[in-house]
Order: sequence, then C-alpha cells, then structure tokens
Amino acid sequence: MRKTSQALSATEPAVLHAFEVYFAPAYSRVRHIRRITAAHLRLWDLPSMIEPATLVVSELVTNAIQHSDGASVNLRVQQLYADELRVEVADGTPKLAKPRVAGHDDESGRGLLIVAAIAREWGVSRGGEVTWCSLSIPRGVCVNTAPNSEQRPPATRRPSGGVAHQPHGS
Repeated sequence: MRKTSQALSATEPAVLHAFEVYFAPAYSRVRHIRRITAAHLRLWDLPSMIEPATLVVSELVTNAIQHSDGASVNLRVQQLYADELRVEVADGTPKLAKPRVAGHDDESGRGLLIVAAIAREWGVSRGGEVTWCSLSIPRGVCVNTAPNSEQRPPATRRPSGGVAHQPHGS
C-alpha cells in the first residue's frame, strides 16, 4: 500500500490523500477492498463519500476480477483537491470496459451503468488496462485539506489519457 500527500508536478492534479492496493483476482476480495476503502475515507474525514465510493469500487473491482485473466488487480483511490475522489482499477488486460445492456433476468452486466450514474465522469485508459471514475466531493465536506487545495487549475490530466465518459445531462 502506498500513501501520497503531494502533487507530483505542476501538470499533475494536487493529490491530498491516496492509497493503492494490489491483490489476487478473487471475488472474495471485493468485500475486503470495500472495507479498506471505507477505512481510508473515514481516516481522510470523508464519511459522506463512503457509500458512493464503496459502490463504484465494488463494481469496478468486480469487473476487473472478471476480466483479469488471472493477473493481479490494482485499486488506487485518490482525493484530488478538495472536490474530487478518483478511483482507478487496473486489471492488466487491454480489453476496453464498455457498458452493456443487461436483460431483465441477468444477474450481472449493470456495473458500468451504475458507475456512470454515480460518477461525475468515468473512462478507460488508452491501453484499456485501467478503468477509472471521478466522484464529486460536495463543497464543505472536506475539512482536512491544505489552505489552497480548492483552487483547481483550469484543466487536469486524466489518468493514462484514454476515453472519458460523462453522465447524460452533464
């Protein structure tokens, strides 16, 4: 696990908090990864972000496990500035994650639709190995930030380039 508390450069977003976990692709790990995520959000004084963040983590991690072809899975969660929580999941495969329409009786196939409904935006890296989303942290929720952390530059770089998707109506 790695914790970061500073921006890497002027072109990188300001990372206030971060953690990263590598794990074997097993469905039994999803529950543990949700707990780790919730614990970090409590530590970062972001309890209102636990429900949406653990839901998208659960969906993205489950997708990664399903499509990882046995490669280890990586979860990275970062608080960027005071207004964004970024979740990135890497499965090591170049297959692009795409939402699909699940049938009424299907038990799976709705994960990316759920992520798209909750996230400010989501996307897939150019190579397809990383699926990510950004969650908006409501103004005034974050109290443990640096004095100028809410000052976001005009444009910030998405992880690994790639394709970004925004919810309808945004």
